[in-house]
This record gives sequence, structure tokens and C-alpha cells, in this order.
Amino acid sequence: MPRSEVDTLEQRDELARRLGTGDAVVIGLGAMIGAGVFAAPGPAAAAAGSWLLAGLALAAIVAYCNATSSAQLAALYPESGGTYVYARERLGGYWGFLAGWSFVVGKTASLSAMALTFGAYLSPELARPIGIGAVVALTIVNYLGVRKTAWLTRIIVAVVLAALAVVVAVSALGGDASLGNLDTALPNGPLGVLQSAGLLFFAFAGYARLATLGEEVRDPATTIPRAIPLALGLVVTIYALVLGAALLTVGPATLAGSPAPLVAAVSASPWPQLAPAVRVGAAVAAAGVLLSLLAGISRTSLAMARRRELPRFLDAVHPRFRTPHHAELTAGALVCLIVLFADLRGAIGFSSFAVLTYYALANASAWTLTSAERRWPRWLAGLGVLLCVVLAVTLPLIAVIGGAVLLLTGSAVRGATRRRRSTA
Repeated sequence: MPRSEVDTLEQRDELARRLGTGDAVVIGLGAMIGAGVFAAPGPAAAAAGSWLLAGLALAAIVAYCNATSSAQLAALYPESGGTYVYARERLGGYWGFLAGWSFVVGKTASLSAMALTFGAYLSPELARPIGIGAVVALTIVNYLGVRKTAWLTRIIVAVVLAALAVVVAVSALGGDASLGNLDTALPNGPLGVLQSAGLLFFAFAGYARLATLGEEVRDPATTIPRAIPLALGLVVTIYALVLGAALLTVGPATLAGSPAPLVAAVSASPWPQLAPAVRVGAAVAAAGVLLSLLAGISRTSLAMARRRELPRFLDAVHPRFRTPHHAELTAGALVCLIVLFADLRGAIGFSSFAVLTYYALANASAWTLTSAERRWPRWLAGLGVLLCVVLAVTLPLIAVIGGAVLLLTGSAVRGATRRRRSTA
């Protein structure tokens, strides 16, 4: 076969590099500013009380460690797969598989939680069918190409930011914000702050979505290290403003007692008629997370299938849209199935454990970088490993047990697959 034909075939198996820094930052914002900021403040306030912002600060530190590790590694390995690729290259095949397994399974659980959240905000009685409808629609968007994903994400981010701006503005201008709504009590001691950090970290985790787009970003060595910290810094600022405003307006007890804590803050203001706008923002936020995570899972699945650690069927790139269409459709179908039976709180806890495992491996991979490869101090990666482990083990016991079973199951599947290959 002529060399030109070989090159053409190789190019057909690669994803198109179409995203610039602006697109990457917007996709990161869309992944991070999701349903977590609308739902997590309630349980986080129950854990930490008025020390909720301390939990947010700790979650932000963990996220920053993880973000810098992911950015450095993504610049060195600009291909789809994220920590699955990094851990394979830096730590070995088993750890790479464990990272990929944790991401795909954990984020699939997270997707089911986001679909249920989307449905619940629109109509609690029809939460499951509405959630499934959203998954189907957004799977089609991802199937048609990453540029369409970036375009729709811009709209979603704008709507969500508008809803959060309503919360801050109403809280600041309503005249009810007061330090008197706070107290210094720690309802669950220092452990409560750790628990709140773990819960709020769930709202940050989307920045790895940028790393999984390594094969679709223009000039990834420059774009990804620039986009990840920028997107994270914007999100931390927004979260601090929103949570601080809500705390000062209604206090931690009201936030903890409401399934929609930001709606509760607006409803307690002189303008409760604006509460539906916040509900719409929460539903759109959940849709944004669905959109970004469906893309991230499909690309990690593609990378694993390329190495025959997931079924070969997933190793396919659409000839026209240049997207991993088999992986996109498979992920969408699995999430729809889970939504039929999933428990929301269980899905969130299970996902959190898996995601923290994933980031612990990302930091461990970054720890091995040489001084020439490194863009941030090495100690940040070590701190990231430590904090990921601490937050993981402070999750509810059922989440820790479920996560451990997840890791053992993945290891057993990989071992059986390798034995089958060796005897074939």
C-alpha cells in the first residue's frame, strides 16, 4: 500500500483538533459549574455548618493540585484518555487501567445522578423519563461533533451563570444578609469540614474533561496548561460568591434542610418570584454536566478500547464527524439503563469515591515527572495524592465499600482478560 494511503488511514483514526483556549475554558466551565453547586451546598452545610466555606476552600486546594497535575500531563500526552493514558505511561499498565476503569464507571454513575437531578428540577413525578430524554438528546449532540458540543456549552454556561447571579444579587440586595445568620459551631467537628470538602469537590471535578480532550485541542502543550487553571480559578470565585451569599442570607440550617438550597435562599428574599429562574438554571446546569461527561467518558473508552482493555467495538471514529460514535452511543445507552433504577445519593457517593481514586492516580503520575517536564512544584502532586485519599476515606461508609468493590471488580476483570490472552 502506498505511504500516502497509509497516512490517510491513520488520519481517519484520529480525532480532529478544533478547540482553542476559549473553547477549552468554556467546556471546563460547563463541566464544573453544573448541578453540584445547586445540590451540594445542602449536605455540605449539614456536615460543616457555618464552616461551609472552609470546606469549599479545602475542596478548591484539592482541585488545584489535581488541575496542575492534569495540565502538566496533558501537555506531555496530548491524546484522548486523560489519566488512563498518564498512569499507563508513568506508573504502569495496571494503574492506567485502574484509572480508566474508575473514570468510566464512576462518571457513568455521576451521569445517572445528573440525569435524575435534571428531571427532578423540572418535574419530580417524571424525573426518570425526563432524565432519559435529556441523555438521549445530548448523546446525539456529542455524536455530531465536538464543535457542536462547545457551541452548546457556551449557551449552557451563560444560562447557569445568570441563575447564580440571581442568587448573589437577591442575597446582596434583599437586605436579609447578615453575619448574625452564622455561628462558630462545628456540628460534626473537624471531620464535618472534611466531609463537606468531599461533597463540594463533586462540583469541581469537571476540569479533567479538558485533559480528556487532548487529541482535539489545537496546540495542546500551550492550550491545556493555560485553560485548566483559568477555568478552575473562575469557578472557585463564582462558588465562593454564591455560597457566601446564601449562607449570609438564610444560614446553614436552612441550606441543610432544603433539597434545593439556592432556591431556598432566593425564596427567603423579598423577591421569591425569582426562584423559578434558579430552578431553570439548575436544570440547565445538570444538562451541561451530562453534555461534558458523555463526551469525556466516550473518549476515555476509546483510548482503552484502542489498547484492547475494553471491547474493540468501542474503538471507532466516525468518518464524517470525527467523534468516537460507538463509545458515545454505548455510554448513552448505559446511563439510560441506570437512570431507570438508580438511587441519587448512592450514585453520587459511588461516583465521588471513583473520581477521587482517578485524581489520586493523576497526582501520582505527575509526581514522577522530571524537572524538565514539570511546570509546577512537585510537592503539589504529593499533596494532591494525600488529600484525595483523605477525602475518599471520609465519604459515607457505603460509598467507600462500593468504591472498593468497584476497584476489585475492575482488577479481577483485567486479570481474567490477560489470562485469556496468554492462553489464546
